Amino acid sequence: MRHSIRPKNVRAACAALVLALFAATPATAQRGDFTAQTRDAFRIFDNLYYIGVDLVSAYLVTTSEGLIVIDTLFAASSDTLLDNIRAVGFDPDDVEYVFVSHGHGDHAEGAPLLKAATGARVGMTGPDWDMTGQERDMVIADGETVTLGDTTFTFHVTPGHTLGVLSMAFPVRDGESTHNAFMFGGMGLNFSGVDRTEMYIDSVRRVQAMEGIEVNVTNHEGAGQVFARADRLADRATGDPHPFVDPDGFYAWLDTLEANAQVKLEEERAAAN
Repeated sequence: MRHSIRPKNVRAACAALVLALFAATPATAQRGDFTAQTRDAFRIFDNLYYIGVDLVSAYLVTTSEGLIVIDTLFAASSDTLLDNIRAVGFDPDDVEYVFVSHGHGDHAEGAPLLKAATGARVGMTGPDWDMTGQERDMVIADGETVTLGDTTFTFHVTPGHTLGVLSMAFPVRDGESTHNAFMFGGMGLNFSGVDRTEMYIDSVRRVQAMEGIEVNVTNHEGAGQVFARADRLADRATGDPHPFVDPDGFYAWLDTLEANAQVKLEEERAAAN
């Protein structure tokens, strides 16, 4: 199924509406120090920017017909997210879509505020909409695509980390070169049970079987060495390879995720017995 673009809803002009949306959004993960963080936004590819904070990632994708945001941070970081969009030279009013990788608070809690501030449509899987307690907008199913201008996102539901993890593939551009980027939407093993662990392993194996992925876009920067790669990108000389284009590294990372999950599976089976 392909979602078509529809006109934005009338933007909320009343601060009371924003506060009401915030009050209706429960926290679904521990904040730690996430809400106090800031990070200077930066460009990764011609059409991809990092707009998150230190420990939790969010991204801006630019297209010929508007902007797409991936993940929304905690609600308390919503102003940071909007400021980071402006810092890289874009207007939050031009955000057309927000795609949320999964329903934990550090990725999803800011969605109602971002929707209110931009008028964008917000997409998440059904199980993770339920997990957040937020009012549903776009419910994205496995295999669906969304096209905005010159950019198409293809979605894969890869449960395990949550029951409705949303992974996504999309193109990124570096001059005249285009590369296949992928976000595996839920990589952590902070869940319990044999069934869930088997579900996670099945999802990792599904992504392992996908060919041609070149760029690892992670929703926690450390998993993809985002900041270290950004430092190398800043020092990149003409003709040097792009440090984020690393297909071998991506598939090796998936192998590590599977290996770690197999250890967890053995522990879960032992505990169940």
